[in-house]
Amino acid sequence: MKGRILVVIDEPNLRETFHAILTEADYESVQATDFDSAIDELSRCAFDAVFADIVYGAKTGIDILREVKKREFQAQVVIIAGQVDMVTAGEAVRLGAFDYVPKPVTKTMLLRIADHALRHKHAVDARETYRRTLEATFKCVNDAILAIDARMTILTVSDAVEKFLQRSSGDILGRHLPDVVSQSQKPFLLDVAEKTLHNAAMIQEYPAEWICPDGRPQTVLISCTPLVDSRSMVPGAVLVLRDITRALDLEDGAHERRSFRAMIGKSKRMQEIYDLLDALADTETSVLVTGESGTGKELVADALHAIGPRSAKPLIKINCSALSENLLESELFGHVKGAFTGAIKDKVGRFEMADGGTVFLDEIGDLSPNVQVKLLRFLQQKEFERVGDTRSIKVNVRVIAATHRNLMDRVEQGSFRKDLYYRLKVVEVLLPSLRERREDIPLLVEHFRARFVLQFHKKILHVSEDVYKTFLAYSWPGNIRELEHVMEHAFVVCDGAEITTAHLPQELCLPSPSIRSAPVKATVTHCSEDAVRRALEKTAWNKAKAARILGVGRQTLYRKLIEYNIAEPADE
Repeated sequence: MKGRILVVIDEPNLRETFHAILTEADYESVQATDFDSAIDELSRCAFDAVFADIVYGAKTGIDILREVKKREFQAQVVIIAGQVDMVTAGEAVRLGAFDYVPKPVTKTMLLRIADHALRHKHAVDARETYRRTLEATFKCVNDAILAIDARMTILTVSDAVEKFLQRSSGDILGRHLPDVVSQSQKPFLLDVAEKTLHNAAMIQEYPAEWICPDGRPQTVLISCTPLVDSRSMVPGAVLVLRDITRALDLEDGAHERRSFRAMIGKSKRMQEIYDLLDALADTETSVLVTGESGTGKELVADALHAIGPRSAKPLIKINCSALSENLLESELFGHVKGAFTGAIKDKVGRFEMADGGTVFLDEIGDLSPNVQVKLLRFLQQKEFERVGDTRSIKVNVRVIAATHRNLMDRVEQGSFRKDLYYRLKVVEVLLPSLRERREDIPLLVEHFRARFVLQFHKKILHVSEDVYKTFLAYSWPGNIRELEHVMEHAFVVCDGAEITTAHLPQELCLPSPSIRSAPVKATVTHCSEDAVRRALEKTAWNKAKAARILGVGRQTLYRKLIEYNIAEPADE
């Protein structure tokens, strides 16, 4: 049988004629006399087409068409009309009729329309089957899949795309790829998509590291396949994104973390700090954060507040060295009207503002003796008086203090109270200098590169190996803050896709006392093709181990694999 057709005509002779012609032409023809019997037949089994007369009394062929579309029956509906009515014809087309045919209908015309209707039905069925197959395939894979056209309009996506772009599928479909990806992701995804569409060539497992919209660093392999039509044109492409962040983390070591909130680093010392912060998160203990200037002490306070039970309440920060004694006391504890010249109204202090939350006191070593006394009382009793007031105010606040000074030296000199020192230093978090955690420099560099790509809107994709060598040899007296400023300087002066030593501040590239005399092992070196192949063969193609043998990062190794066109041999 060519297909199943429902003939809905109330006139017996015409209905029988249609039925006989279709049956003779090897169609399975079923007859119905009115709206109700037609809907019964459509509900019982699937039809490829429906020939419906326009008039049945109370219900018309248009009503049958509406019901077919409403119930999402997949039959193609052909309306047979006694005479051409432009209003009715227009409505039929608007509702989705396959054709609108005036009487009389000849045998040749009937068979031609039936053939066209079934061809269209089979094409629609094929597209729907393809769509459902694609949808089922998308649901079965964890990789994110995006199909785009030649203009980078997104045609379809897998559910996993939401995990990468942190946007719903409905917000993505029909939009241009550059408009839905983050600034950190854009240089990689657009570069791969543009090259695929332009060269009509597949790109496999292009490595990328970016910062997700929620702030997490993510390592991804991007593959892109062109869609080539019968004329060898490229009307689109399919992007596949595979998240390998966790796999690389596990490959590098026993569940080693590369970051903690906004803190970046995977060195042993940073792992210990992350563990300590985890332990401190749910406690009320006062914490003293120490370390050289620029090591990220404020980030510790941010992390402790964010992961603890006080995160819904305020985190109030104050730099104790930035204000005079009188102003600082007023800022911390508040004052009442008339307490001193200029106190024209009551003022709420930082401790009161932070009730239920956290106060971060930076540069605590610069407190005057008078403020030290008041702070000690607060730490002991959780209460204070505003300047010029005698009434005690009690608040529930956790205190995190920080200093780059040696407080014990100041205690011995008599400029800092010993009892306050021990009150603050219930637990000390000592942050290492950058020169003590040089293995974290590549991670920090990539973190700042991704951030400044967003800030400066520049498509800077790489940092040269010579820059890494320079960074690894430099002593970084300003620590991470200095590295951040150096990277910002490089972004300002760099107009290409790669940062080189020419883009660095001059003092970093000249021999000076800030350069370590002891040799430093570089994590980024030149890798010849032979060296890469030997390292891979020696490690049975374990890329993490091969990178360690070569003394390079994984991203450098991946770039070398692409540059030298080295592919892993297939298993025999």
